[in-house]
Amino acid sequence: MDEALQLLRQPQWRILDQSSLGPQFQAAQSFAMDDMLCTSVGAHMSPAVMRAWVHHRTISLGIQDTKLPYLEDGLRYLESAGYRYLVRNSGGLAVVLDEGVLNLSLVVPDTEKGMDIHRGYQAMWKLVQKMFADFPVDIEAREIAGSYCPGSYDLSIAGKKFAGISQRRVRKGVAVQIYLCITGSGADRAQLVREFYKCGKKSTETKFQYPLIIPEVMASLSELLQENLTVQNVMLRLLQTLKQLGGELISMPLTDQETQWYGQYYERMLARNQRFL
Repeated sequence: MDEALQLLRQPQWRILDQSSLGPQFQAAQSFAMDDMLCTSVGAHMSPAVMRAWVHHRTISLGIQDTKLPYLEDGLRYLESAGYRYLVRNSGGLAVVLDEGVLNLSLVVPDTEKGMDIHRGYQAMWKLVQKMFADFPVDIEAREIAGSYCPGSYDLSIAGKKFAGISQRRVRKGVAVQIYLCITGSGADRAQLVREFYKCGKKSTETKFQYPLIIPEVMASLSELLQENLTVQNVMLRLLQTLKQLGGELISMPLTDQETQWYGQYYERMLARNQRFL
């Protein structure tokens, strides 16, 4: 766990707060942004980055979701429920993004030998534990069966999942990404994904095991901590925690080179989605 802490103790954190850009800000832009930041951090053109982002009513799909036998029916259901969707470029399965879900990307340079994958996951887990250290709860990292996009680094309190972590490596940069359900109903979000799989799979047997979702195993932090949290005050907790860890927080506009890379990665995201959907 100490190695994970070392990862959080960066001399500088470049803060990129995109948590209040509103409904026009699309998920494809976010995933392109993280790839660009990996490239920039990997090339030592930028210090380590902490990016915060929020998207309105969007379902972020994994590659495996695009292989559902009745995918079009599943996507039609999402549209009828008022959601957009895209296929992201990091691992995992369908995840709900909305105004009550804060996403964080921790972008650091890879090591010579390639950073151990667990180190990135543990750093993010440690960060979240520190952000909510004033609450008398135990934030665990283990797979929560019945949740959407289950994984061994699901973050939970008393067996209820409120966050999931993924990782992506691009050009000597590593992006550790987490979604944190801050407000709203975790069970309602899970119900939406359950319906998506019901419409997309029907009763067909598939080689891949899609999750059997039990909405009750998911909750938001507001529900779990019985506290009136907001995305804004959790952002404040994040910045205070990074400061306590000793890093200097800086803001830095995108350079011309970064803007160019971003454009290329964005085009790639759009092309990828055309291919899969």
